[in-house]
Amino acid sequence: MNPMTKFMENLKKGWGVFVSEYIKFPVYIMLHPLKGFEEFKRGKRGSMKVSIVFIIVLVLLNILSFQYTGFELNNNDIRDLNSIAEIIYIIAPIILITISNWSVTTLADGKGKMKDIFMMISYSLFPMIWATGFALILSNFLTGDEIAFYGLTLSIGSFLMGYMVFFGMISIHEYGLFKCIITILGTLLAASIIVFVLLLSYDLFQRMYGFLYTLYREITLRDLI
Repeated sequence: MNPMTKFMENLKKGWGVFVSEYIKFPVYIMLHPLKGFEEFKRGKRGSMKVSIVFIIVLVLLNILSFQYTGFELNNNDIRDLNSIAEIIYIIAPIILITISNWSVTTLADGKGKMKDIFMMISYSLFPMIWATGFALILSNFLTGDEIAFYGLTLSIGSFLMGYMVFFGMISIHEYGLFKCIITILGTLLAASIIVFVLLLSYDLFQRMYGFLYTLYREITLRDLI
């Protein structure tokens, strides 16, 4: 087999794997969430690599949206673009919800591990990725009353993402409907507590830093005198 033929076969095989893992299976989960997440967890179909890629793609799309959203919808100043902040805006909520849900479901006999929760949330970003990309393109062509389609596209993406997360929690934790709703409320409460503690810790750190810095200034000024 000559190198070119081998390269083309490997390329074809790689494309098939890409379509299967990054498009077909997430679409299958979206259309059949209970069966899909059943295969995701017990059939070991979930991939950490795919999860990470979905997060990276959404981050990149958010950065592109900041700069390239149509002028009628874009009031951003490109000088205000902070890539680190855009990364944090995506990753921080995912990590927060993962930890909060794991902490609650561990006490409520949930079967999902922290890794399962993280990957489930990451796979649930799939419709939001497509909605964000499609909305970005639409924003450069829509005018006047048509701009409502931009918001509608993002709303559909957000709804489908929430829909996948909800059924994902039912499936990976092996919960009933009522128990899933209760644990989601518990997750939101736990997330609020974590954010409150983090903000309190940050405020305490600032106060301690300010006190130590003032003390340092006083000591150095006395030494100069």
